[in-house]
Amino acid sequence: MAPIVIKSILISESVDPCCKKVLEENGIQVTEKLNLTKEDLISEIKNYDGLVVRSSTKVTADIINAASNLKIIGRAGTGVDNVDVDAATKHGVIVMNTPSGNTISAAELTCILITSLSRHVPQAAMSMKAGKWDRKKFMGAELFGKTLGIVGLGRIGKEVASRMQSFGMKTIGYDPITPREVTAGWGVEQMTLEELWPQCDFITVHTPLMPSTTGLLNDASFAKCKKGVRVVNCARGGIIDEDSLLRALESGQCAGAGLDVFVEEPPKNRALVDHPNVISCPHLGASTNEAQARCGQDIALQIVDMVKGKGLVGAVNAQVLASTFCQESQQWITLGEAMGAVLQSCASSKPCSQVHITTQGDCLKKSTGYITSAAMVGLLKPTTGGSANLVNVLTLAKQSGVAVTQTHSQSEGSCHGVCEVEIQAGGASLKARGSVLGGVPVLLELGGSVFRQPVALAGHLLFLLVSPGPEVLPSLAGLLVTAGVEMESFSAPPGRAGAVWCCAGVSASVPDLGALKPVAKQAAQITI
Repeated sequence: MAPIVIKSILISESVDPCCKKVLEENGIQVTEKLNLTKEDLISEIKNYDGLVVRSSTKVTADIINAASNLKIIGRAGTGVDNVDVDAATKHGVIVMNTPSGNTISAAELTCILITSLSRHVPQAAMSMKAGKWDRKKFMGAELFGKTLGIVGLGRIGKEVASRMQSFGMKTIGYDPITPREVTAGWGVEQMTLEELWPQCDFITVHTPLMPSTTGLLNDASFAKCKKGVRVVNCARGGIIDEDSLLRALESGQCAGAGLDVFVEEPPKNRALVDHPNVISCPHLGASTNEAQARCGQDIALQIVDMVKGKGLVGAVNAQVLASTFCQESQQWITLGEAMGAVLQSCASSKPCSQVHITTQGDCLKKSTGYITSAAMVGLLKPTTGGSANLVNVLTLAKQSGVAVTQTHSQSEGSCHGVCEVEIQAGGASLKARGSVLGGVPVLLELGGSVFRQPVALAGHLLFLLVSPGPEVLPSLAGLLVTAGVEMESFSAPPGRAGAVWCCAGVSASVPDLGALKPVAKQAAQITI
């Protein structure tokens, strides 16, 4: 992938100073403006290529719509629920986070809340400060031999498991993505949620907040738990239903809760915060000097690596770009986009309804995704005002009613990878076939016409649907001379019956394609 140009970045929250330092050392202008209102940010954002936030700034669709130059939103932290990722994707803006920056800090706070719940440490400390000596009131329980259920077995869940195992806890868990054999290597037995709830003495959640995890712990799931279960949430407010948790605390079904996050922050409803069996914190999961330095440095280095074309880490809406940071992938992206542009130009301005991309060859086994996106960029750029890019093009295609499918097949006797793009437009089908030969993207076939010499996809290219015959080439040359255009190359298929596609490389665009009607049934041109 070609490096993305980022010249200026706005930092809208307090981020570790190393973030600004790293960015500026790499030639990016940085402006820090903290505590901006939504209106101020809408007014300001149009001046920047990038925005770096933590969790307080709400990057809404209104803000993204106003950001005409925005290419990257960097979240110095893990979650991105304060960013409208769908709106960013639609506008072709990469949303990036620092997936491991606060892992240790969040895991340690989780463990602190678990141990504090088991021994009532905060309540005992407050009692002492009030001048009391209530040893019997704060009778606790050992963690040794108890069962900890970990819902969400990513980076943080793994770190929590390893630390709590040192207390002699049995760790079980649930994760729909991480394989069971992987977590077994950490000493975590995976099972379904239905199997997990009744076994746990403690439950901690480490999932993103999404429709499938909202209210994951609710009245029904609390009823399936052991009486006196204790729960911890250092992930996102809303994963544990707050009303259900309060009811479970009041009934004794839940003996205690450690909460670092809330649905509303700060919470206006103080019922949970004020409950005697709740230990609450003001969202401190990433609030350590080390985590903030790590997140600030990570987001800056990730942006710099992206700008320099070294790689892409932490992109939550542009995974297709992750494998595009090498010269070979750039050549295939150029090929895909050029093939899309050729088909769009040759489809006689008919609206495209279906697109199917096929890659062939072992060398393209992991490339189908970005080649598909590249081909769609070439197809849709003229109809989207040039706004289509690898980040947003599949979203734009879906919105335009274009059905996109892709497949990969093994090589058929060729050592080179091959890409085929077939479109349905106006009830007719048109297919192109191309490859990269000697580092040059070339077109091998168009509309069933296999070119005798592969067409290098560069410069000004003129595609003509003609009736084959010896008079085609001289007639075309004469018409081009009359139009003030020089023919630089010509490629046509071997002799065959019926209309065929041929391609001429020319010195400039032809001012009026209608002038070529004496020789061509159809003419199209592109510049690459």
